[in-house]
Parts: sequence; structure tokens; C-alpha cells
Amino acid sequence: MANRPMLEIAALEKRFGANTILKQIDLKVAEGELVFVIGPSGSGKSTMLRCCNRLEEPTSGDIILDGRNIMGGTSSDLARMRLQVGMVFQGFHLYPHMSVLKNVTLAQRKALKRSKVEADARAMDMLERVGLAHKADAYPAELSGGQQQRVAIARALALDPKVMLFDEPTSALDPELVGSVLKVMKDLKAKGMTMLVVSHEMAFARETADRVVFMDGGVIVEEGTPDEIFGSPKADRTRAFLSRVSG
Repeated sequence: MANRPMLEIAALEKRFGANTILKQIDLKVAEGELVFVIGPSGSGKSTMLRCCNRLEEPTSGDIILDGRNIMGGTSSDLARMRLQVGMVFQGFHLYPHMSVLKNVTLAQRKALKRSKVEADARAMDMLERVGLAHKADAYPAELSGGQQQRVAIARALALDPKVMLFDEPTSALDPELVGSVLKVMKDLKAKGMTMLVVSHEMAFARETADRVVFMDGGVIVEEGTPDEIFGSPKADRTRAFLSRVSG
């Protein structure tokens, strides 16, 4: 069914002691949709993203992936679910002592039990997709930050995820390297990947997102199309934030 929710966050709360970071968050991401989350530091954006694959354990609420609530089940159920949710962080988290190819095949072989031949073939396909097949034998230290981040994307894609989560994927990169990572994300969108992105790349959000969500103080203040949020935001908090980041 077109436009069914691939990822659904329902009444999500996250507390650290007396501090409530997320307050009754409700958000649906349709299959093939790119939803872009913006907001000031400390608004709960990254915590929400990390709750989506239970890297952060929600205090209450539900996370529903492809129709299945991932808040119950066993640890092996959780491990299987995590394979379906690709996550790309601000840091690249590549193994420095392994080649690019081995970085992209390791989880495939360990978690999906793919043969070396199968894992290598899938890795090369994904490295080709991010424009780095020619770097398969290189080591992370020999790559630029933008190249390392593209390897991290290839590694996540090689596990055939249903959803990709991006947490500030370009914030650690030199400005001239940002474009190569955003191009890969744009290509993923064109190929129908479901994506939830936390980032400060406002021009990219305007151009590529289907929907933009503005968070502040642990709540979703408003959401809409890029034209609605950037062109005529309804909430004072949204207007104030956008005037600061564009000014």
C-alpha cells in the first residue's frame, strides 16, 4: 500500500531522572519518505532518533517498524530489528585496522551470516553506489572525512535496512566535503529509501525533504512541507529559530 507508515513513533517519552527529554512525541514516516528534523541543540532530536532503534531505551511509548512494535520481544528480536534500521552518526565509527571492504562486510557476515563471496559482492555494490568502489582496499586513515562517512552509509545499506536514520551526518565534515555526502542521501531518496534525518543542512532540507519537523523543548512544535516550514512557519518558536540559523 502506497504511503503506509514504515516507521511510527507513538506517545514517545524519554526521561533521565527528573529531566524529561522527550514529551509525548508522535511522528509517522511513510515508506519512501524523507522526513527532516530541525531544532536547537538540546531539543531532543538526536534522542528521538536513537530511541527509534533503542540505542536509547524509551521511558514509555511505542516504536512501530513496518507494522511491528519493537518495544516488546526478546534481545534476539531487538538484534534482528536493528538490522532493519540503518544508522549513520556524526562520527564514522569505522574500524581503523580494517580495509574499507572489510568494514562494509563485517556486519553482513556476523549478523546476516552471509558468505564471504556474497558479502563482498554486496559491499562492492554499495561502495559503487556511494562512489567509492575504487577505495575498497584503502584504510579509513587514507580517506577524507566525507569519504569515511560515505563508507559508513555503504556499510548501513549493505544490511538492506527498511529505514535509514541520519544523526547530524555532515556536522563533523569540512564544508567542502559536505556535498558528497548530501549527494548520496539525495540519490537514496530518489531510489525510494525511507529516511529520518536530523541535521542543520537547511538548504538540503528545502530542496530534498518531503516533510520538515521542528522540535524544541522535547516536543514537536510543528511540521509541514519545506515550503510551509521555511516559507510561512506558524509557530513563534519556529520563526525565531529559523531567523537565527538563516541570519
